[in-house]
Amino acid sequence: MLTAGPSAAAVFVAGSLSSALAGFVGLYTATKANVRTAVAARDHGIDKALSISFLSGSVMGLIVASLGLLGIGSITLYLRGEIANLATLNYYAMGASSVALFARVGGGIFTKSADMGADLAGKLEARISEDDPRNAGVIADNVGDNVGDVNGMGADIFESYVGSNIAAITIAATMAASEAVALGGRETLLLLPLVLSSTGLLASIIGVWSVRLFRYKSPERALQTGVLSASIIFIVLAWFIVVYTGLDAKFWWVILMGTCSGMIIGLVTQYYTEGPSIRKIARAGRTGAATVIITGLSVGMISIIVPTLTLVAVIFATTQLAGLYGISIAAVSMLGIIMAIDAYGPVADNAGGIAEMAGMGEQTRTITDSLDQLGNTTAAIGKGFAIGAAALTSLALISAYVQLISQRIPDFSLAVTNPTVLVGMFIGAMLPFVFASLTMTAVGDAAEEMIEEIRRQFLEIEGLMEGLAKPDYARCTSIATQAALKRMILPGVIAVLTPVVVGFLLGPFALGGLLGGALLTGIMLALIMANAGGAWDNAKKYIERGNEGGKGSEAHDAAIVGDTVGDPFKDTSGPSLNILIKVLAICSLVLAPYIVHFALNKLTTFIRGIRSGNNFGTG
Repeated sequence: MLTAGPSAAAVFVAGSLSSALAGFVGLYTATKANVRTAVAARDHGIDKALSISFLSGSVMGLIVASLGLLGIGSITLYLRGEIANLATLNYYAMGASSVALFARVGGGIFTKSADMGADLAGKLEARISEDDPRNAGVIADNVGDNVGDVNGMGADIFESYVGSNIAAITIAATMAASEAVALGGRETLLLLPLVLSSTGLLASIIGVWSVRLFRYKSPERALQTGVLSASIIFIVLAWFIVVYTGLDAKFWWVILMGTCSGMIIGLVTQYYTEGPSIRKIARAGRTGAATVIITGLSVGMISIIVPTLTLVAVIFATTQLAGLYGISIAAVSMLGIIMAIDAYGPVADNAGGIAEMAGMGEQTRTITDSLDQLGNTTAAIGKGFAIGAAALTSLALISAYVQLISQRIPDFSLAVTNPTVLVGMFIGAMLPFVFASLTMTAVGDAAEEMIEEIRRQFLEIEGLMEGLAKPDYARCTSIATQAALKRMILPGVIAVLTPVVVGFLLGPFALGGLLGGALLTGIMLALIMANAGGAWDNAKKYIERGNEGGKGSEAHDAAIVGDTVGDPFKDTSGPSLNILIKVLAICSLVLAPYIVHFALNKLTTFIRGIRSGNNFGTG
């Protein structure tokens, strides 16, 4: 940004603020809706409670879409649509990525350190319920649900939303004139992603209201109806957009495949986190925690087959139909339907905690538990959807990187026979494992400190276990906060600086290989961790409903251990990998012009450009 000028700096700040604002609004809405949902469950029943919790969750999805469109549209108008200046848009995506990185990683460390501490010290050792107010970690746990699952997920989706649109615009702006004319004209290609995003926003609003219409049926049926109706409306409207703009019908097939791929990945995630898999894990609890962990890991590993083949099919088909631009449009189409169901989950979860801590009665808790059970499933679907979106968005950004480099290095390609590319691929393949290790270690260390504090309070605060005294909730919240702030720095630094180091030391070929390696292992590892973690969680809840001996049984104790292992899998390390691969891609895209100048032995020109403030990325 120092070399790109004040416009790029302002755009970067705008992207950061937009992402932060989306998270703040979603967080504010969720915290207000928690209490309203609990009261509605007590006074009006499950229909009203579902309506409030889902509508509050939909605020996050609609805010993400609205701010993304407003930001990209405003900047494009400010730049007057001039192709030479459109590279400045990349800084908007970079700003969004920066905030998303810390929101996802920091939020994940906060929520899971509190969750693990409260579960292990409370449920497993003290034998009290999950949201028992005698447990000093329950407030931090409830806060963490919002910080990680509302704010973190909102920043994640916002980053994908912005990144996919900007990748499509960048590819359209940098493609050859003959190719642009063959696909329908450069101006139409530049406009198409924004039109599709606007259409998706409209379809999402209709889908949200359809949930209200069908809320008197089962909650699961109502949510399925909302998502399905929004998807169908989007696909139908996309056909009219393609016809009206004069584009070839193949673009509608690209849009259809992008939309359907997201739904397929979400449904596969649902199958592995609530179907026969969780019953298998629950049965494994009869023989202890070790078999629960082994079975859960095997479920996570086998669950990647269909999502991977789905992505393979989409990538192959869209590139055949519309080249690299087709991948970016598929990514935009996957994000055209904003998923409100993921933010619904933590609202329902916290409503149950409030109901228990406030003593609202067993009937209220039963209603909130049923909503929470559905919330676990929808959260798992949302994570699968986010991983699929991250894969296509990252691939679109990598495609934009290749297109941009090719303008300056005509024979540029990422052939694996090139040893420099291969070196980059190995480095990139390593990064997700290092990143996951750092985030899991952060959660484990913070959870250990949290457990010790909860144990101390059980022992030292007189009358606490008898319900005659209150625990020090603030102390546990402080532990989670400090752990999140301190331990998210190193993973963030690695994600941002790796493209800089590899790009300038090894060149654009190695950096392209790094992006490919990180994408492949990052997506696989994210799917395994998210699905295994969701399966462990739901297996525990399956036992708590009275199966395999119910609460307090040996199988339940084993499932609690499995769920504890799964907590950082599904809510910290797994989702953070989405951010990692997107941050690597967008940073590389922003740095590409500078790396090319450096790689072409124009170090003198490069230094002069820095001193003069010349913007290589927009020239």
